[in-house]
Amino acid sequence: MMKTYNQGIEATLEIIGGKWKALLICLLMTGVKRTGELRRGIPGISEKVLIQQLRELEQDGLVERKAYEQMPPRVEYRLTEYGVTANRIVEVMCAWGTDNIRMRQLRGEDIELADTD
Repeated sequence: MMKTYNQGIEATLEIIGGKWKALLICLLMTGVKRTGELRRGIPGISEKVLIQQLRELEQDGLVERKAYEQMPPRVEYRLTEYGVTANRIVEVMCAWGTDNIRMRQLRGEDIELADTD
């Protein structure tokens, strides 16, 4: 059966929507990361959900997984060439989110953007 989208954004959200995928892409924009680095970069994500989200991004062609045959096991993730094309979307989302936080702070909302460096 043919899949039909009413808007192009539906296809985008199907791949990078949700709570964690855009964050994973954002973390991988700076280069290769191991599983532990990704987990530390996203406080609150469980190991199970992290692996599930990475597998989905891998199936969609945005992320490449490389496992090394060594003890202890080592797995690295990186954006594929196709995955790098999502950077523009994620960068715009990051900028919009930062502007949104500032606007809400000006309105008196008690929120902050944690220092991610």
